[in-house]
Amino acid sequence: MIPIRDDVRSATRPYVNYTIIATCTLVFIYQLFSSFSDQQLGKSIILNYGLVPREIASGRKLWTLITSMFLHGGFLHIIGNMLYLWIFGDNVEDAFGHLPYLGLYAAAGIFGSILHILIAPGSSIPTIGASGAISGAMGAYFVLYPRARVLTLVPIFFFLRFIYLPAYILLGFWILLQFLYGFGAPAGAGGVAYFAHIGGFLVGVLLGLLVRRRRRSHIWYDIH
Repeated sequence: MIPIRDDVRSATRPYVNYTIIATCTLVFIYQLFSSFSDQQLGKSIILNYGLVPREIASGRKLWTLITSMFLHGGFLHIIGNMLYLWIFGDNVEDAFGHLPYLGLYAAAGIFGSILHILIAPGSSIPTIGASGAISGAMGAYFVLYPRARVLTLVPIFFFLRFIYLPAYILLGFWILLQFLYGFGAPAGAGGVAYFAHIGGFLVGVLLGLLVRRRRRSHIWYDIH
């Protein structure tokens, strides 16, 4: 299922979300040009700034917990990530505020990576992508806007249909797949870091619940 757009309008401009999308896109363009000009240079970017669980577990290259979030492995990878961030990130930034949203994004990305490392601490396969951080935005959206309608491209047998789905169904199905794939794949296997998605999503759910509780406990009153 591919989300296209939601029906929740932001009350503020999501400057942080725009900046993250622009930064990831510019870094990806740099990766492309580097690979075209020198294939070894393209590989060195992944090796130097991608997250290698074995390195982090040994206390080395800790900065890659951050830098790996801005690297992507291909057009489908970055387009998919940025699409999800575009759809869900703006509303979450609206609910959290600009700087707290940046904190959510970073915390989800880092915790997602740490969970991935705990599952496969000996892996030497570089991990790249913003999926863990974006999963945090999705987790927060899941609890803050569960009944928002998301226009989704859904395959039904041999046909594709556009259907409005409640966010809790779309995102609930998505995180269920992450658990199924994550526990079904061998630890340390290459491909998709499902536990980074799971870790980021759980951070988003937790922080989203805190924001939702704060909203409900806020008392409005008039003075005269």
